[in-house]
Amino acid sequence: MRFFVSALLSLSVLSACGGANEPAAPAPAAAPVIAPVTETTAPAPAEPSLEFAALPAPYNTASYAAGNRTWKLCQSCHLTAEGAGNLVGPNLHGLFGRQVASEPGFDYSPALKAETFTWTPEQLDHWLANPRTFVPGNRMSFSGVRKPEDRLAVIAYLMVQSGYTAPEAPAE
Repeated sequence: MRFFVSALLSLSVLSACGGANEPAAPAPAAAPVIAPVTETTAPAPAEPSLEFAALPAPYNTASYAAGNRTWKLCQSCHLTAEGAGNLVGPNLHGLFGRQVASEPGFDYSPALKAETFTWTPEQLDHWLANPRTFVPGNRMSFSGVRKPEDRLAVIAYLMVQSGYTAPEAPAE
């Protein structure tokens, strides 16, 4: 049996390499030459995502694909569906316009409980840049989203996913 397996392996190796008596395979074709990217050949910027069209500027110009991709960093700790409960982090449904550290049923750090701000897209942008320095002493272990365009996209994505409604304009 061992001889049979060994012979079978030898034949498969020989056939994979072209066999002992077969002519050599033709040389592979040369790789295509790729033109360098210049101002005239650079791709056009991505069109704004239709999913974000109703959001206020600048969030209406964000990329849905980038927002969805960046959200994957958040979704292991946060949910966005109304009534879905909390995970390691609080549920983010209705986040915008909500007082910091006020999601029912979530045990916030003393550092966040001592804060008094209301969540806005701009506040979230500062938070996502580096949560540890935005509110020192909070328990969020996430190091932040470094690229401003990724923060813009994930905030737009979160606005759509968490039930964002624009604040009403003051009456005149």
